[in-house]
This record gives sequence, structure tokens and C-alpha cells, in this order.
Amino acid sequence: MSSYAPPTDPLAILRADDHLLFVDKPEGLLSVPGKGAHLADCLLARLEADFPGVLLVHRLDRDTSGVMVFALTPKAQRHLGLQFEKRIVEKRYIARVAGRIGEGGRFDGPLRADWPNRPRQMIAPDGRAAITDWERIEVSEQESRVALRPLTGRSHQLRVHLAEAGHPILGDPLYDGPPADRMMLHAERLRLRHPDGGAWIEVISNVPF
Repeated sequence: MSSYAPPTDPLAILRADDHLLFVDKPEGLLSVPGKGAHLADCLLARLEADFPGVLLVHRLDRDTSGVMVFALTPKAQRHLGLQFEKRIVEKRYIARVAGRIGEGGRFDGPLRADWPNRPRQMIAPDGRAAITDWERIEVSEQESRVALRPLTGRSHQLRVHLAEAGHPILGDPLYDGPPADRMMLHAERLRLRHPDGGAWIEVISNVPF
């Protein structure tokens, strides 16, 4: 993190109303501030300039890109928080991974912190439940493109599940992914109920790789 140099391009707002704000988070930008003044620049801080009082609902890893939702009122924040907690929110990620992966299935491996090697996470019997459904979209001799639907929201869940299966994400330095221009993980879609009225809404971010 000492070499943190986030992108400076203007943020892309995907959808906004009086309650919700959907943003296309760029790769390389922290969702929230890190420890130390050199890690203060983050998506939340940048949004605060244009949307005073914007409230965090969930996070993406620094090197993951894609759609994130923020709340613009405390009521909306509580409503969305419950949706994430109760697994109402539907999430779809796209990743490029090493090797020829199978056609699809479910990863079910509980996760906890790998304390001697923080911030790494690890699969362990005493970890918290972590479930990911997945399907292969494309395959070649060297790599595969997969769609991932996490049913839980553990830290590094998709990265650990794929690495444990022998197919680490390209460009993931923490879990031994093959070299790439960036970490090839993108949050493509969020589908959730609007806090004002309960209608389903879906927001999509185009995959940049």
C-alpha cells in the first residue's frame, strides 16, 4: 500500500436519485480510507465532495472494479444493509482466471483471516460461511472467463475460492495469480430492492477486460 497511486479520472455515476447512488468504482482506488494520510484518497471521500452526507453500504477491494451502491439517507443505508445481510441483493462478478476451469458449480469454503499473513484470508473449518456459485463463460488453453455469484460477502471471498480451486484470478498478487495489467475481477451487476417502495432495480457496469 505504500505505493498507492489511485487513478485520477472523473468518477462515472451509473444511477442516482434521492435515496441511492450507484458508482462505477475504478480499479486501484480504495473504497474507504486506509490507515495513514497517504491512504486518505478513496471512493467515499471523492463522492463526499459532490454528495455531502453520502453513506457507505458495502465495499470492493482496492483492485476490484465495478458497480457499488451508496446510500444518501440513513433510512436507505439501514434498508440496504438489511438486504445485504439477508442475502436479498444479487451480485454478479466477472473474472479471468488461470487455466481451464470446469463448466460451473458452487464453492463452499468457510473463511477466516490468515493472521500471520494479513490481509490474506484462508479457508478453515472455524471460518465464517462463504458460498459462491459460478459458471464458465469462455475457455482457452491458458485461461478461463467465469461469472461469479457470491451468496455471502466475506473479505476476499472470490479470490480465495478461485485460488483454492487452482484457478487464481489473473493479476492477483495476494493469491499467486499470473501477472496481468490489473487484477481481472469486476463487479458487473447489482440487483436489489429500492428502499422507497421496494421495486427491484438492476444496475450494470460494463466489464473493462
